[in-house]
Amino acid sequence: MPTETGILVLCPTPIGNLADMPPRVTECLREADLIAAEDTRNSLKLLNHFDIHTPMTSYHEYNKVEKARVLVSRMLAGENIALITDAGMPGISDPGEELVRQCHEAGIRVSAIPGPCACVTALTISGLPTRRFCFEAFLPPDKVRRREVLDELAGERRTIVLYEAPHHLEKTLGDLARVLGDDRPVSICRELTKIHEEVCRLTLGEAVRRYETVQPRGEYVLVIGGKPEEEVLQEARSRWEELTPEQHVQMYVDQGMDKKEAMRQAAKDRGVSKRDIYNALIGSSS
Repeated sequence: MPTETGILVLCPTPIGNLADMPPRVTECLREADLIAAEDTRNSLKLLNHFDIHTPMTSYHEYNKVEKARVLVSRMLAGENIALITDAGMPGISDPGEELVRQCHEAGIRVSAIPGPCACVTALTISGLPTRRFCFEAFLPPDKVRRREVLDELAGERRTIVLYEAPHHLEKTLGDLARVLGDDRPVSICRELTKIHEEVCRLTLGEAVRRYETVQPRGEYVLVIGGKPEEEVLQEARSRWEELTPEQHVQMYVDQGMDKKEAMRQAAKDRGVSKRDIYNALIGSSS
């Protein structure tokens, strides 16, 4: 008889407080045939705390492609594998993304147990808008790529969530302040769920000055306000002001709009009434 294919289960682990360990995760880790862990030494402490003795193998950034193939072959042979990261939800800013991709390509079922995630935890306590947000994880270390990402974030209207290590915090805050502006609001979340959990609500400029005298300690999540809507509108209006009302309307006519719709769109762009556009066109033709 053919062997039934195993499954991959993504198992979130506490981001600081061990009491946050989901009961379903401990059950899954005990019942799995194998645990794939980002850092086996770190994960061994967690497993020992919960008296879990399932065999464990290393799965990390530097072996993620080849090791994923090995793990996929074991699941195709019928083994069930649980994936854990150092802390939080596997697949979020860690190599689990590659294993999940290969499982889908091989037709292996992937399941996830909901649980701790530093990104969402920080967002919800930040005091900044939560309806729309983008998660950028860690900024790239490469200077060129880092600048490209920062330039993209400068125009981002959604709330931005970043991770940062303490020894890079000052540089990252400085880069963000230069590109996004000193006045942009930021909630700096430190040591989430731990005894010394802290949330500082500042502007980026204030944050830069704070860490000139405060030594960064612990892991950080930065939640940054998106570009203000009024600023976006003002920049758009500034671009349109380079055109005369007649040129503005003609631009839309050239794109295929009829003149009435072109006038309506030009008025919307410039933040004026359609009558103002009509009067400007009449004036330019007289």
